[in-house]
Amino acid sequence: MTSGAIVVDDLSKRFRLYTDKRSTLKERFVRRQGNSYDDFWALRDVSLAVPEGSTFGLIGHNGSGKSTLLKMMAGIHRPTSGSLSVNGRVSALLELGAGFHPELSGRDNILLNGAILGMGKKQILDALDEIVEFSGLEQFIDTPVKVYSSGMYVRLGFSIAVNLDPEILIIDEIVAVGDEEFQRRCFDHLHELRKRGVTIVFVSHSLALVQTLCDEVAWLDHGQLKSIGPAVQVVDEYLAVVNSDERSRLSDDEQTRAEEQSAPSVGAGRRGSGEVVVSRVEFLDGAGRAVQAVPHGDPLVVRLHYRATEPVQDPVFGLAFVNEHGLPLAGPNTRLSAVPTGTLEGAGHVDFALASLPFVPGTYQLTAAITDASTTHVFDHRDKAFSFHVQPGPGVQPTGYVALDGQWTGPVRETAAALPHDGVPS
Repeated sequence: MTSGAIVVDDLSKRFRLYTDKRSTLKERFVRRQGNSYDDFWALRDVSLAVPEGSTFGLIGHNGSGKSTLLKMMAGIHRPTSGSLSVNGRVSALLELGAGFHPELSGRDNILLNGAILGMGKKQILDALDEIVEFSGLEQFIDTPVKVYSSGMYVRLGFSIAVNLDPEILIIDEIVAVGDEEFQRRCFDHLHELRKRGVTIVFVSHSLALVQTLCDEVAWLDHGQLKSIGPAVQVVDEYLAVVNSDERSRLSDDEQTRAEEQSAPSVGAGRRGSGEVVVSRVEFLDGAGRAVQAVPHGDPLVVRLHYRATEPVQDPVFGLAFVNEHGLPLAGPNTRLSAVPTGTLEGAGHVDFALASLPFVPGTYQLTAAITDASTTHVFDHRDKAFSFHVQPGPGVQPTGYVALDGQWTGPVRETAAALPHDGVPS
């Protein structure tokens, strides 16, 4: 392996899962055979190098081995085979309350953690005021930590980890437990540590955060290294597999879903006179395949199937997109788009096509309706009767509710004549 702040070479870690554990002395004598167990390999033949001064991410599903690898980097677990070398003083923030003595005060735990990290008493005392101020726990710093809330634990643990002059900082997803204001301060401080050249190893299920914060990413799957490389590239590879698995799972229910949507609906979610009805709705991807999940930015066609029991002149077809928080996002219809519909007879369909799906990842509900030409008389209105999923697409993920398809230009240098007298643009 190449050199780096952390070098992992052909690393494997095995745990024993006992299936018939003897819990009493009598059982040990009566049943003389040893405890039976199964071998569980949390990591198998993992090799990677974390460059010095970089921010390195670990991603993967729950149980993929991320936390085990972090604990081995922090010196908590030893390898079953292979090797791991760490070149620098490690400061770790792993599990909630790890390294704290519950009977000691917050101040005493700061001194204890500093000593564990190998720092001298003067170094710890010099950093003490800064740690207490960063944590915002001045009022409780001399209180035993056993009475702290989970948020207070996070504040103190993170403050200790980042302010005791770390050379290598290892962070699990525990930062997410903090409140919004503290999280912002955490990420501001991580930015400062990166500028100082501190090596950071970061684990999170927030892929947008990983793409933003990390230089390189390793993807673990069932204890094996699947991919390693630039953050955006590896996250895209991981999402492609996750999206494919989700589409396969959802496709198993498509036929049942279609039958349910075709069946007459009774109740508050449906109203109308019924001369023409919405029989079902399909979501089609760029290849024209019926799907229930589409990546953000991909083409999407919403196909609204109708059935008319008598001729209907110039009806208006409409849709309403609602996000998982109940917020209406868009309400297109054929009248707004000046699309003539003519006279409907029998069964058919209309399509609403999006060249690039603008909604951010999440679950969305769809209302489908058919009205007369004036939109005052309702033939059929199926309120939030249909749903589809938007998956993360390639590249850095958007924030907010929709991604605007705007274009940036510039920067353009302004001349002195274009500025007001105070030198600041108005």
